[in-house]
Amino acid sequence: MKLLCVLLTTSEVEFKANLPEDKPLIFVSNHQGLYDIIGTTWFLRKYHPKFVSKIELGKGIPSISYNLNHGGSVLIDRKDPKQALQELKKLGEYIQATNRSAVIYPEGTRSRNGKPGSFAPSGLKMLCKYAPDAWVVPVTINNSWKLFQYGNFPLGIGSHLKFTIHTPIEVKGSNYNTLFEETEKAIVGDIFSR
Repeated sequence: MKLLCVLLTTSEVEFKANLPEDKPLIFVSNHQGLYDIIGTTWFLRKYHPKFVSKIELGKGIPSISYNLNHGGSVLIDRKDPKQALQELKKLGEYIQATNRSAVIYPEGTRSRNGKPGSFAPSGLKMLCKYAPDAWVVPVTINNSWKLFQYGNFPLGIGSHLKFTIHTPIEVKGSNYNTLFEETEKAIVGDIFSR
């Protein structure tokens, strides 16, 4: 995150509520770019976040691929729903047993202009099913798309990245459809228009 200073870019995190202690957490976020992962890892490091990631990221990216393969995250093949569901089940069971956290981007792919795509409910539903003691934590990420708006080079300069951690929602006792709608509403409602 400190490397962003070279780009005259700043970052901050805002917690709108305290997060439960000693409970599994499922961070659900919009997805704008690579710095979503880096910022989430840094700002939420206390919660040992493990990521749901596409299988293609498991090879060829120094440090990131290694961490995804060996750090407890899961790699899903979006063309193989059976494999994806098994991996999500594994991650749900892991966070339930260890009281750690999972991070999922239900848009499935990053937004290249900051506008959110549609949220797919199945991944979060599997995590909730296999981590029934978890709390779902909506996270809104703003302006990370601006770093890569021109591609990998040149990087955008002078942006202000903001990570907003919203009020958590307990999985136990919640209707899943209502939980999903509330989560999406909290995330999307806090995205900057430009």
